[in-house]
Amino acid sequence: MTRDSLAPQAYWDQWIEHSHKRIETMLKKSKEPSGDPRYRPQYFFEIAREYWQLMFERYSRGDSVSELTQYFPGLLDAWEESERLGTEVFSPQQQISRRSWITNLDKYILCFWLTGLALALEIPDEQWQRLTALMGNEGEDVLLDRIIASRDHGRAIGTALCHPKPYARLLDAINALPSDQPRILRQFVENWYAELDRPTKKEGVTAIYDRPYWYGFDELIEGGAYFGFWCVEAVAAVKVFQLDDSLCLGLPHYPGDLLRGPDTTLQEVDELADHVTKTNIPPVRRSLLKRLFGRE
Repeated sequence: MTRDSLAPQAYWDQWIEHSHKRIETMLKKSKEPSGDPRYRPQYFFEIAREYWQLMFERYSRGDSVSELTQYFPGLLDAWEESERLGTEVFSPQQQISRRSWITNLDKYILCFWLTGLALALEIPDEQWQRLTALMGNEGEDVLLDRIIASRDHGRAIGTALCHPKPYARLLDAINALPSDQPRILRQFVENWYAELDRPTKKEGVTAIYDRPYWYGFDELIEGGAYFGFWCVEAVAAVKVFQLDDSLCLGLPHYPGDLLRGPDTTLQEVDELADHVTKTNIPPVRRSLLKRLFGRE
């Protein structure tokens, strides 16, 4: 059963196969002489992008979460090669703009996504260390640094939040009393996508792009651009801080299955759904049961 209702099973089958073939083709081409060496760093980064988008496509289709771990090695290899080549091509200022969490919203979200996936999938230490080295920006963000520090225990923690919109709500959920955390976490997930459609700032530091590159890809489904809109940032916080995410189960953008194994019982799901029903949010119960068991 697909986890993402915006596209049917046939869509995911078609574009997952396409992604596998595209990665294979790009890797073969990367071994050939380059017509323009200045483009090679970006080419390898696009290979890395194909890997993480494939992970989302397979999650959206409903594939086993454990199957996603196989793509981390290739992703890391391509990203490392992109960084290595970039030191020879990009100016110091260009390298900062490509890597900075403060000025590059896409980089910040990517690091948050990969951190959440890495923590949920419990990737090996060697891969984790390579990932944190690629993410960089140690001590830059009070939220993402805290989450990364749950496994990288010596990491410095930033004092400011790079992107208050939409991430202030997630930070509030982490800092809230346990009784308030489920409600605030739900508010974050509900507003996450809408608040990423950010207006251009007129002054001060702003991101290179005011909204992520993939924003609006749901309108490009026919061309295969859409890979799912999943708020892995919330999963990362739930995993690290043991937040109660029961009010988020069934929300369109919440990838709660990343934290739940395939052996979840119907009784456990009913208990969660009953808890949500008591909070007077009945639509979640329907979507949760339908998503996990195909019944209402």
